[in-house]
Amino acid sequence: MVTGASSGIGAELARLFAADGHAVVLVARREAELEALADEIAAAGRPRPVVVALDLAAPDAVARLKEALAARGLAAKYLVNNAGFGLLGVATSLDADEQLAMIDLNVKSLTALSLTFADDLVRQRGGLLNVGSLAGFMAGPGMAVYYATKAYVISFSEALWRELGPKGVTVTVLCPGPVPTGFQARAGVTVTGLQSMLTVTAAQAAKVGYDGLMAGRRMVIPGRLASLVPLLARILPRRSMIGLIASTQIRRLGSRGGL
Repeated sequence: MVTGASSGIGAELARLFAADGHAVVLVARREAELEALADEIAAAGRPRPVVVALDLAAPDAVARLKEALAARGLAAKYLVNNAGFGLLGVATSLDADEQLAMIDLNVKSLTALSLTFADDLVRQRGGLLNVGSLAGFMAGPGMAVYYATKAYVISFSEALWRELGPKGVTVTVLCPGPVPTGFQARAGVTVTGLQSMLTVTAAQAAKVGYDGLMAGRRMVIPGRLASLVPLLARILPRRSMIGLIASTQIRRLGSRGGL
């Protein structure tokens, strides 16, 4: 089951699972895009994925998703938590409700899905792939809430890796740098300078994540240069790292600055 499967990394992961012979459940808000992807996978000679059009930020979304699978006699062997979004701007200037909605999707929904389907994963000795970000290794003035949500995803995933590993479940957190997708358009983000050197395609990120999950790796980071970012975040003084991120975001914000 792949959330956020209508485009970007989620869609690419769905293609990889299907190509490897897995039956796939596609979950996202945009039903038309999910149906188109399901048609594409079926046209390639694979079983047509089940489509569940659902806003995972809704209070009862996870329970409804569980019911939808149960009604079809399905249980998850692999769960990919890819759904999420970010917002660019000074936290105190951005809409508070939108930022709380970001926490609901990036953190609350991811946690609820992981816990709700954990029993299925244990029974089938499957795997959990959570999509984090390089942003999770540092504080992010200019995208403060988003960076904080991804720090949670990394911490939560690594803890589950230790807790569920003895039960036969692989837990992997995928931490890409910038990936040109609809996510960036929604966040209002443009990639320039050093960040462009960390950029990978959605297909590249998905392949690294899929291979890492199947290999039982705790964490995977696409790109050799990107893999140095966590080390840099540990070596540089915290104040310096925050200043570096702030200077990058100032260029992005332009006239919307204030950092």
